[in-house]
Amino acid sequence: MTRRGGWRVCSVPGCAEFTKAGRCEDHRRAAEQRRGTARQRGYGRQHEQRFRPAVLARDPRCVCIEEGHGHGSPCGRPSVHADHWPLSRRELVERGEDPDDPKHGRGLCGPCHSRSTAGEQPGGWHRDGG
Repeated sequence: MTRRGGWRVCSVPGCAEFTKAGRCEDHRRAAEQRRGTARQRGYGRQHEQRFRPAVLARDPRCVCIEEGHGHGSPCGRPSVHADHWPLSRRELVERGEDPDDPKHGRGLCGPCHSRSTAGEQPGGWHRDGG
């Protein structure tokens, strides 16, 4: 990866634009349009009023087990994201399960949620074509 004074080349293969992180603005905008809004992805009123509050109340501290946090100990930072786990929202819907049932979630801090999304979701930061 080519860097210049904190700038780096866009992570999309073949793009020579410089950016501060990840994709250039054009590729970031295109990826967001493909992704759709939260509502278009199924995160509606039930998610906001039922899933998220219940998951964060149950898991006020990040439950993500990360290397470097000791021998299998949870991260422990304050949870700010209600993450669908171990199945994604899409997988739960495909199986006919209620994706807004809090039993399908876990509380994560921002860095752990970003790391999880990058590694597990389609189009995650480390994957091609995202």
